[in-house]
Amino acid sequence: MNIIIPMAGMGKRLRPHTLSTPKPLVKVCNKEIVKILCQDIVKTCGGKVDNIGFVVGHFGEKVEQDLIQVARSLGAEGRIFYQEEPKGTADAVWQAKDLLKGNVVVAFADTLFNADFTMDLNKDGIIWTSEVENPSAFGVVKKDDTTGKILQFVEKPKEFVSREAIIGIYYFKSGERLYSEIKRLIDNNIVKGGEYQLTDCLENMLQTGYSFTTETVSKWMDCGNKDAVVDTNKQLLEMREEMRGMHTNVTGNNTCVIPPYYIGENVRLDNCVIGPYVTLEDGVMIENSIITNSIIGKDSRIDNAILDNSMIGEGAVYSGKAKDISLGSYSNIKE
Repeated sequence: MNIIIPMAGMGKRLRPHTLSTPKPLVKVCNKEIVKILCQDIVKTCGGKVDNIGFVVGHFGEKVEQDLIQVARSLGAEGRIFYQEEPKGTADAVWQAKDLLKGNVVVAFADTLFNADFTMDLNKDGIIWTSEVENPSAFGVVKKDDTTGKILQFVEKPKEFVSREAIIGIYYFKSGERLYSEIKRLIDNNIVKGGEYQLTDCLENMLQTGYSFTTETVSKWMDCGNKDAVVDTNKQLLEMREEMRGMHTNVTGNNTCVIPPYYIGENVRLDNCVIGPYVTLEDGVMIENSIITNSIIGKDSRIDNAILDNSMIGEGAVYSGKAKDISLGSYSNIKE
């Protein structure tokens, strides 16, 4: 089994946090989004993963080494591939074409999920979906009611087709078949909006006899902007016991901590109310503050603040009053 993670996007909707950190390496519950994604995919595969290929921009050697370590922690070899310019989803996968062999999962790195299934790797292909209230805002699948096989992929349907939205994770029994489909797009310059689209590959595979079914996740969590990341942090703290906890070397006085929460190492809390739904990364110091439903980055300093629905980057300093803020790494605000 190989996994391909396209993640070369600039993450503009999550600025200022993505000015210093690539979006998939932003943390929720003190763990990188891409690491949680890889762990959960490996779990649903139910077997050994040989390679995890990360399709990146030029993020720097440290980021690449961090990604390779993510793969190693899951017993796989980490491979780095580059997408030099944004030419579409199929082009992003094509950069990792060396891994399009045998069983392959393609997972776009801006989404997390809870899944209660183990994939049947004997199926031709599996499209991961989530039930949504407003299917007109998503790409959805139309299925045969008897067999459960996908009949059509419909992008943002104007008339009701189904509530099963495609979440951006795909399984292919034959990576070689996907290789040939992407090559067909590129060789014939088949583009939409100037880009090579993976959905065009899926449509042609359907029309030529490749069979797709669905697996529906129980929870689909977006990580596209600040509010979505903070909400994902909240949902993970609610749902997953392993994401919660407090290190033993947390110090301070006169502080109330309300679960669920994650509190990292070497954190100091004085005269505070912390929680619920708060992640404090390592080295955070907070004084005279109330913080709820927020993510506070490593080594940040906060005092005299009331924060909710907020995201504070690594090494930031905030001294002020009640806010809903998104403060980038190493920023400094005093009021």
